Amino acid sequence: MFPLTEENKRVAWLLLSTGTCPRCIFRFCAVDFQAPYKLPYKELLDELQKFLETEKDTFILEAPNPPLKKIRLQESGDGIDNLSQNREGGVSVTEDGSIASRNSYFNVCNVCLGVLQEFCEKEFIKKVCRKVETSGFEFTNLVFSVSFPPQLSVREHAAWLLVKQEMGKQSLSLGRNDIVQLKEAYKWITHPLFSEELGVPIDGKSLFEVSVVFAHPETLADCHFLGAICPDCFKPAKNKQSVFTRMAVMKALNKIKEEDFRKQFPCPPNSPKAVCTVLEIECAHGAVFVAGRYNKYSRNLPQTPWIIDGERKLESSVEELISDHLLTVFKAESFNFSSSGREDVDVRTLGNGRPFAIELVNPHRVHFTSQEIKELQQKINNSSDKIQVRDLQLVTREAIGHMKEGEEEKTKTYSALIWTNKAIRKEDLRFLNDIKDLKIDQKTPLRVLHRRPLAVRTRVVHTMETDYVDEHHFRLHLKTQAGTYIKEFVHGDFGRTKPNIGSLLDVTADILELDVESVDVDWPPALDD
Repeated sequence: MFPLTEENKRVAWLLLSTGTCPRCIFRFCAVDFQAPYKLPYKELLDELQKFLETEKDTFILEAPNPPLKKIRLQESGDGIDNLSQNREGGVSVTEDGSIASRNSYFNVCNVCLGVLQEFCEKEFIKKVCRKVETSGFEFTNLVFSVSFPPQLSVREHAAWLLVKQEMGKQSLSLGRNDIVQLKEAYKWITHPLFSEELGVPIDGKSLFEVSVVFAHPETLADCHFLGAICPDCFKPAKNKQSVFTRMAVMKALNKIKEEDFRKQFPCPPNSPKAVCTVLEIECAHGAVFVAGRYNKYSRNLPQTPWIIDGERKLESSVEELISDHLLTVFKAESFNFSSSGREDVDVRTLGNGRPFAIELVNPHRVHFTSQEIKELQQKINNSSDKIQVRDLQLVTREAIGHMKEGEEEKTKTYSALIWTNKAIRKEDLRFLNDIKDLKIDQKTPLRVLHRRPLAVRTRVVHTMETDYVDEHHFRLHLKTQAGTYIKEFVHGDFGRTKPNIGSLLDVTADILELDVESVDVDWPPALDD
């Protein structure tokens, strides 16, 4: 069933005669159901012409003189203004009263610039699908996105003003929001075709995105007059090649007065010579996240690459020993590493390890069984004796928040080997075991001042337990609030941490070895070996 009604006929005549394609005519006639848009283009054009031919007598009678041979619609006296600007394309009424389209099937639409013509055809769909199939991505669904040149908004605005004026003569109205959006109509037509060709559903929540970017160099200057009338709408942006972005153009169109627009831009818009070009067809997969816990057994391994002034200080890092394997297996472009706190290069992490998460950017492989993840974990563990990984698993972006939640309230347990300048006895240490929830004030340590702001942070040392070694050494086991600087709590950092072990024992104290015994963050969930 043809979607247009008697009420739409004058507008349909007007648009078709000025070079607008059938699908855009449907949009301006507020046809908001999908089926008509999906019909083959040639069939749509034929149906539209048949529909309009039923009114041929009405339109011919309106002409001042009976047409002798061929008369274009805009030459008849039907009260439609300013149509002479379209020199190409158009519809004619022939001597026998039928409608003749001058190469209508090949005329480029003056509103969508061919988007709803050539780029809805199966040939183009197959071209995009070939690109998807050779991209090497693993996917079970996809989201399809398109980017149209901003001048389409200007052309649509011009056509809307034309239609609004014509409908006003019939005491009808057409709001901007009544027009079916070009992107919406395009997706109605192409989504089923993509889904059929690739054999997967289109899903707006899919992490795999296929994007097509259109351009139309011939009409690039369409937007420029807006820059002179609404200069405050067009501000240069660092990552934008042109100030005439779609958002900026829409902002200007909402601001400009109708009469000013009509003075600067033809209504209807001129018919272009060529359809849009495709700037790029891109495939990309949203990031996937892998989490686990790591143990670090080396006192000569930083958590992240240690590079100063472009020079690498140590050959590897915890981050690289784990992530290099993940990058390879997931076929990802890059990664971002995060963890629940960090240890110094000379500090070991023991016990259940430290929680970490890795964001894998644009991965080409994303589907793994639990057995494959276990094998990946084993491969990481076999590759180095400096680290071990446990509880490796795929997680969601939202779940990573658990690692950072309440970080200040979490506790960590340490073991430190301490040296004192004065000789000590076992009984000198006994009082430390009785101290509970000791509050200390720590100025940002000198060793991290280059990367952290200067501040005084109050931290809590919950418990301490000592093991006497000899008159100059003892081992201190302590549980503290997360974020406590342990080394500075021992030696005082030139008085920047108060109180400290040195001041409590009235000695000069220093730390010789430090181990993280536990990080009390219950994430990620423990897995069976």
